[in-house]
Amino acid sequence: MPLVQAQVPEVEYDLLKRRAKAEGKPIKTVIREALRAHLIPDTVDRADPIFRLFPLTEGRGARHRLSTDHDDLLYPRER
Repeated sequence: MPLVQAQVPEVEYDLLKRRAKAEGKPIKTVIREALRAHLIPDTVDRADPIFRLFPLTEGRGARHRLSTDHDDLLYPRER
């Protein structure tokens, strides 16, 4: 694993120490988690069918057999 060194102001170092102590983790783990959270966005693909189909059970129309047909309902095959 590559080693990265950085100088941080005393205030930021104190914040890191406090966070690490509060979470019971080493400072390097807190830094890694912060970098991951900043560099790898936690986003949702709004085009995913799972966000467009719900609620599947409301309404008066036909009832789907969700327990057996869920893949076909969520990800229909192109015909």
